[in-house]
Amino acid sequence: MIKTTNVFQRLNAARLAFHQLELKKSGTFPNRPAKYFELGDFLIPALSTMDAAGLATTPITFIDGIAKMDIVNLDDPADRISVESPMGSASLKGCHEVQNIGAVQTYQRRYLWFLVLEIAEHDALDVAEENKPAADPELIEAIEDYCEELGEGTKERVQTAYKVSSLYLLNTEQAEAAARRLKLQAAAVKAKKEKADV
Repeated sequence: MIKTTNVFQRLNAARLAFHQLELKKSGTFPNRPAKYFELGDFLIPALSTMDAAGLATTPITFIDGIAKMDIVNLDDPADRISVESPMGSASLKGCHEVQNIGAVQTYQRRYLWFLVLEIAEHDALDVAEENKPAADPELIEAIEDYCEELGEGTKERVQTAYKVSSLYLLNTEQAEAAARRLKLQAAAVKAKKEKADV
């Protein structure tokens, strides 16, 4: 047990100990070599470090649009720090409401721990500026239509060519290029078929 007197001293000791650890990032960005910390990458080491410092956390609550977690001095439970963060929302394609709620809660838990342990990562706003804008969903739907028209395996070939796991991860430039190429292929197939029918 680290011999310190209050929750602030214990938290600073926990932060120092945590940042001495060598942790690996497993989260990946589409089309980017950089990685980020997923919750599972650091949660167990974080809990161990907090415990060694004589600290515990309360269950995270999500009330009135605010995510909250308390850091508690185990020797004096009234001695605590509250960490709060406003909640966002999620609208993940192909997910139902409960899955979107789960996604929001997972992100909030991750960011509360970032606040508590002073985990610094490349800012999401900087990442957004570096990445080209995502393609319009209508353009992706058009690409999906071309893929269906051109037959089995076309969608997978497009995803492989642009190194994405989903067509919805294409940026605007990639999607426009893919749509042009597929449109030409579809026109060629159609012309060939019409010629054969004559």
